[in-house]
Amino acid sequence: MSVEIDINLAAEAWDSLNGLEALTRDAIKASLAESGARLVEGCEISVTFCDDAEIHDLNAEWRGKDQPTNVLSFPTPGPLAARPLLGDIVIAYETVAGEAAEQEKTLRDHTAHMVIHGFLHLIGYDHETAAEAEEMESLERRIASRLGLRDPYAGEAAGEEDEASELNEGHVDTI
Repeated sequence: MSVEIDINLAAEAWDSLNGLEALTRDAIKASLAESGARLVEGCEISVTFCDDAEIHDLNAEWRGKDQPTNVLSFPTPGPLAARPLLGDIVIAYETVAGEAAEQEKTLRDHTAHMVIHGFLHLIGYDHETAAEAEEMESLERRIASRLGLRDPYAGEAAGEEDEASELNEGHVDTI
C-alpha cells in the first residue's frame, strides 16, 4: 500500500530532532500495517510540525479550547476506503517536548507516539469512551512495539489511567 506523506516543518525548533521525516514515515507505515486499515492506493496525509502558538490558534478555532495541545487530527470526511486525502495531523513542539520531559521519554519516542495517535484518529479511532480508549491504546502499544519504542503508556498504574484519559481528552482530539 502506497501512501503519500507530505511533511511540513512550520517551526524551527523541530530541526533539533534528527531524522524527523524518516521517523514520521516509519510511524505511519507501522500504524497502517498494525491497524490493517484499507486505504485508497496513493492516498495523501499531511503532517505539520508547528509550535504552540499555531496549534493554540487551531485548537481555539476548531475545538473551542483556548490553549495549546500536543496533536490535532483533521480527517477528511467520507468512508475511509474512498478518501484520496486521508487528512491532516498537526503536532506542536513545545507541548510535546514538555510532555516528553515530564514523562521521562525521549522527544523522538514521544513524537512518534503523537504521529501514531494522530494517524489512528484519521482512520477512525477515538478515545471518547473507556472501551474506545482501551482499544486505541492497545493498538498504540502494538505499533510502538513494532517500531522498537517503549510502551507509550508505561508506568500508568490503575489509578493513573483515569488521569491519563483526562489528559488525552484535553490534549489530543479529532476534528
